[in-house]
Amino acid sequence: MRPVRTAFAGALLGVLALAGCGQSPAPAPSDASAPGASPASSGAADFPVTVEAGNGPVAIAKRPERIVSLSPTATETLFAVGAGPQVVAVDDQSNHPAEAPKTDLSGFKPNAEAIIAQKPDLVVLANDSDGIVAKLTKVNVPVLLEPSAAKLDETYDQIADLGTATGNKAKAEEVVAGMKQEMGRLMATVPTDKKLTFYHELDSTPYSVTSTTFIGQIYGMFGLANIADKAPDPAGGYPKLSAEFVAQADPDLIFLADTKCCAQSKDTLAKRPGWSKLSALKNDRVVALDDDIASRWGPRVVDLAKQVGEAVQKAATE
Repeated sequence: MRPVRTAFAGALLGVLALAGCGQSPAPAPSDASAPGASPASSGAADFPVTVEAGNGPVAIAKRPERIVSLSPTATETLFAVGAGPQVVAVDDQSNHPAEAPKTDLSGFKPNAEAIIAQKPDLVVLANDSDGIVAKLTKVNVPVLLEPSAAKLDETYDQIADLGTATGNKAKAEEVVAGMKQEMGRLMATVPTDKKLTFYHELDSTPYSVTSTTFIGQIYGMFGLANIADKAPDPAGGYPKLSAEFVAQADPDLIFLADTKCCAQSKDTLAKRPGWSKLSALKNDRVVALDDDIASRWGPRVVDLAKQVGEAVQKAATE
């Protein structure tokens, strides 16, 4: 059973609204996506639409104006594609962007009555906990189930889904195109001739990720070898490693995705038995990640890729 934090991907992990070439992967929202603003194009003429989601084909009769998001990744994506003004409530784990209307709604233990009280005309979630999809569908609330992505193409598909479902198809296509362009640029500028090893830490237990996971695949794009792939028990891609295992593997790079939840850093790692002499610590190759970005699979996955790429480039040229 993988740890709760890996649900990013809010299931984890996992992974941003992006613009064109040379621009930051996470641009500030435009006036059209600011709270209370009127979108430049409502997209109303595009309806009705049918979206193929994780819960099958979902018919949406008209452009939704009261969206409830129970997934932090979905929340980020909705705002990235310009649907922010249509979102009336998000779950208690949705903390990006700052203007998202955060509530005490839970995506892990959803309460149908509380969700319905928001009078939603569209609900987006990542997990069908307690049969919530059926409960909401029963009262004619359209529900899009967008589960944690297993690969980058699924991220692109989900962004397209949310763009279509909210009447923001063109903006969603722009976001995806920007992501693909930036990912291509990052991979093209990072040397892969030097085989470097790495360790990605989910929490200080420590749990990690293998190359079969969404996050693991991001690292693989930069030619990195994952020490967790040799774990005795892969645990579905999220193995619990021992301190001795990591010390013996002695990775060239260490990426910490538990800096916020667990206050981990190069200094705390040095205090672990046998870790003070790790190559990554001695060569200053410990990379502090943002826990949220490293555990979600939305548009900001490019921010994660950028950090990985910069770390690889630095290590490969030293």
